[in-house]
Amino acid sequence: MKVSLQPALNDGNLDANQLNSQRQLGISISAIAESLDRNVPLNLCLILDHSGSMNGRSLETVKKAAIRLVDRLKSGDRLSVVVFDHRAKVLVPSQSIENPEKIKQLINRLAADGGTAIDEGLRLGIEELAKGKKDTVSQAFLLTDGENEHGDNNRCLKFAQLAASYNLTLNTLGFGDNWNQDVLEKIADAGLGTLSYIEKPEDAVDEFNRLFSRIQTVGLTNAYLLLSLMPNVRLAELKPIAQVSPDTIELPLQQEADGRFAVRLGDLMKDAERVILANIYLGQLPAGEQAIANVQVRYDDPAANQVGLFTPNTPVYAHVVKNYQADPNPQVQHSILALAKYRQTQLAETKLQQGDRSGAATMLQTAAKTALQMGDKSAATVLQTSATQLQAGQDLSESDRKKTRMVSKTVLQDTPPT
Repeated sequence: MKVSLQPALNDGNLDANQLNSQRQLGISISAIAESLDRNVPLNLCLILDHSGSMNGRSLETVKKAAIRLVDRLKSGDRLSVVVFDHRAKVLVPSQSIENPEKIKQLINRLAADGGTAIDEGLRLGIEELAKGKKDTVSQAFLLTDGENEHGDNNRCLKFAQLAASYNLTLNTLGFGDNWNQDVLEKIADAGLGTLSYIEKPEDAVDEFNRLFSRIQTVGLTNAYLLLSLMPNVRLAELKPIAQVSPDTIELPLQQEADGRFAVRLGDLMKDAERVILANIYLGQLPAGEQAIANVQVRYDDPAANQVGLFTPNTPVYAHVVKNYQADPNPQVQHSILALAKYRQTQLAETKLQQGDRSGAATMLQTAAKTALQMGDKSAATVLQTSATQLQAGQDLSESDRKKTRMVSKTVLQDTPPT
């Protein structure tokens, strides 16, 4: 398994007469499958809400979705199941898939009762997932339909950050309309996973299958992007780095002992890009091809039992010219639009929380236009519909707000066949 690392500037030309310039550096990273690669075992933890509000069809469809996943796991894969109401317990301790029927029986016996304590479920889930993380792709699916009424939301975020430090990926699934959007998004973002919205109970099986299909394509783990900048080049001070694909996430930055910046990427999927966008400022540079940065990826290859591998150092060049003409890169321009769509929608939410309905509607309209520019018609429709409702003096329903958030973070995909 190898890493594809492709850096590009949004405009490869730079004006030699300009004292200061701003550029966006797009970096596309993915695992490249080779014919002799063996599959990496999966280490999956299901963290499932079975509180009283899940009673009836909701819990039955979640159990069905979980059982389908058990059927898709292979010998050598690992599974654990944690369930929570206002308490949490380990239903299936971390184990290799040797007796799937017994696991399915335990899941089938689940009944709905009690309140909701997401943080306790998350804590136990991380503990179980950590037990099987050696030489595996380790991911959790956390599903809930409610607020963390018996828990502490800050504790949830601390656990998510702890999971990231263990190289564990957390995916969150909001079921119905009453879950806390901010909490589940922060858990997924910190764990570099995906936030999913299951609007109707019958969507649960498809959503579980979609996420499972995605983790089956993971080839490399514990990946970090390492970025060094030449003198006269610096990162923007505010929000310098973001991921724009497969989901949009503002990423934290840390500085390594050697002075390079490190950005955690987590799992790398085979032949599916993880795209990072860095906002950089450049001072005046002499004419000619000028190296402005170096990028490298550090990663683990669980299939080969190898850790701390590095790609070759890849230099990034700017073409500094005395007679400047723009040389735009369409892929990086698309990434810039994706990040703009996300940030414009976030601004709209902030304005809505402040009671500025008109300002929120204007920002959502702007986000809809951005989505259209990048060819994301589904997002444009959702964003414009929400803007129109606000302009008409109507409130957005919980469902509308959640759809708006979801389309701001990603380009909606059709569910792949199982």
